[in-house]
Amino acid sequence: MTEQSRARFRAEARSEQPDPVLLCLLAAAEHTLADPGWTEDGHLEPPPTLEALLAACQAALDRHAAAVRRAVAERRPGTPEETAALLAAVLGGRERFHGRRSDYRRLESSLLPEVLRRRRGLPITLSLVWSAVAARAGLTVHGIALPGHFIVAVGGPEPGDDYVLADPFHGGRLLSSEDAAALVIAAGHRFTPELLTPAQPLDIALRVLGNIRAWAGERPEHARVQLWATELSLLLPRHPAQLRLERAELLVRTGDFLGGAAEMEDYAQILDAFDPDSAARVRQDARAARHRLN
Repeated sequence: MTEQSRARFRAEARSEQPDPVLLCLLAAAEHTLADPGWTEDGHLEPPPTLEALLAACQAALDRHAAAVRRAVAERRPGTPEETAALLAAVLGGRERFHGRRSDYRRLESSLLPEVLRRRRGLPITLSLVWSAVAARAGLTVHGIALPGHFIVAVGGPEPGDDYVLADPFHGGRLLSSEDAAALVIAAGHRFTPELLTPAQPLDIALRVLGNIRAWAGERPEHARVQLWATELSLLLPRHPAQLRLERAELLVRTGDFLGGAAEMEDYAQILDAFDPDSAARVRQDARAARHRLN
């Protein structure tokens, strides 16, 4: 099943218009389809098939979009502010999509199927729900990848279009440009207007996978979670080269000493051209990994 989901992930990432929702669902399948669940009477339940998982999540998004369409028909919003208030009332209010600080400590907050089930998540996954539901309801919402806190813009995205900023993590509360700047500054960055441009699908997927990697990186017992998130990141057409070394180190950590050592040596060859000192250190780590077989 992992092979099937990864093949689809790679194909979608290289398509002309990648779908960030499908990419995040396929990424979550790495975890969701690996473990059985428990029924209410305490029996093990086999994990769903990939197609069943995708269909269930798409159906959930369609249901929320239907609720938004009904609200649009009743209220007939005419401005981005009115549209944002409607989405906040439906998704943040009636449907209870929101986040709390404790959600940052849960892997489920980065797994879109779990976010749809629990209606709790990180700013980026909740923003993805907003944009996906809005698109199905014929509304314009796009993600804004502020450093440290993902938000959405309702309206736009063409130059000159009216739009408002909203924060799905806090139920859809409206944000001013000053509020957005404060979020950026609080994250240790300098605010520039370019930060309010729409986030690209592949960047959204890479950021979601980065959150999974960060969560697992703080928990050594979840090295295999970090490994699959890293491997999926490497399937994206654009990714940090450093991920190759991260994967090699994770292979060693999870017991594949020869595989990890071989990848370290390949990465060292890349470093030779511009950072020979680091290349030497990576080769030393590769030798140490091979010696662990003795």
